[in-house]
Amino acid sequence: MRLLIVRTSSMGDLIHTLPAVSDVAARFPQARIDWVAEDSFAEIPTWHPAVGRVIPVALRRWRHAWWQPATLRAFGAYRRDLRQSRYDAVVDLQGLIKSAALVAAAARGPVHGLDRHSAREPLAALWYRHRHAVARMQPAVLRYRSLMGLALGYMPDGEPDFALGHLLTPPASVVLDDGSQWPGPGDDAPWAAIMPSASRDRKLWPEADWQAVLRHLLAAGVQPLLLAGNAAERERAERLCAAVAGARLLPRLSLRHTARILGRMRLMVGLDSGLTHLAAALGRPTVGIYCATPVVRTPIAGPGHCVSLGDRGQPPTLAAVLDAVDAALAA
Repeated sequence: MRLLIVRTSSMGDLIHTLPAVSDVAARFPQARIDWVAEDSFAEIPTWHPAVGRVIPVALRRWRHAWWQPATLRAFGAYRRDLRQSRYDAVVDLQGLIKSAALVAAAARGPVHGLDRHSAREPLAALWYRHRHAVARMQPAVLRYRSLMGLALGYMPDGEPDFALGHLLTPPASVVLDDGSQWPGPGDDAPWAAIMPSASRDRKLWPEADWQAVLRHLLAAGVQPLLLAGNAAERERAERLCAAVAGARLLPRLSLRHTARILGRMRLMVGLDSGLTHLAAALGRPTVGIYCATPVVRTPIAGPGHCVSLGDRGQPPTLAAVLDAVDAALAA
């Protein structure tokens, strides 16, 4: 069997798709699995040993310049790449018009997707030959596993397998923002990864509360290591480090290097962001903080101790987060 998976973004959703790939690999060991993903996230599918080819697409970038000759040439090259193979099944796990029309329907093979009652954008169902009903208000990991099972004719069972054990190897040392080396010579003190930023400002949690979390960890003998990506995230992380002596900032690294560092952490405390979900998938005890997204759809999921606090419009209290941190440390 040859299968094409369509799940282009975002980082957390690609991570939540990995257990569905494990299900396919377990039931169809000879399956050849390809995956279409946004070029900025295209490394993530390669982490799963059952994925053979990743087809990068740049819909996010192209949408701002469809009329440019360079965009048209890039889109044409992507289409040729997409249509190189004929598939026994094309499964669109995204349920959006763009993923259905510009990716799934353009591939060579019967297309499976969510029916109009299940898809985030109901009109996406118009591009699917096979439409499947999957409950919307359930964790993403379960939704993706269920849809894949319906498309390929099996019932998912067992705990989700993210297949990321190969990333749990000691990372190369790095120089932190204060000039110190991590890990230092003979450094066996526990560390906690902290992700105080997210893709949208409405997902943010008060900086004063983050400061309290950092101090709480330091008092427990755990060193906080802050993560940041773009300039705004780095400014926020630098403010927190300046306010709490002992908190450190990790430089921007490759995604694989960052994953290997996360795999060495004692725990992770972060907002609803891709790196927080990655830490949980790597088996780290993880506390997720939700302020603007429905927690039922993308809760923290992984083989370790996972806690999801808050909800859309209902950020968790500081006391609840500190209690969850203590429980994660005890785990």
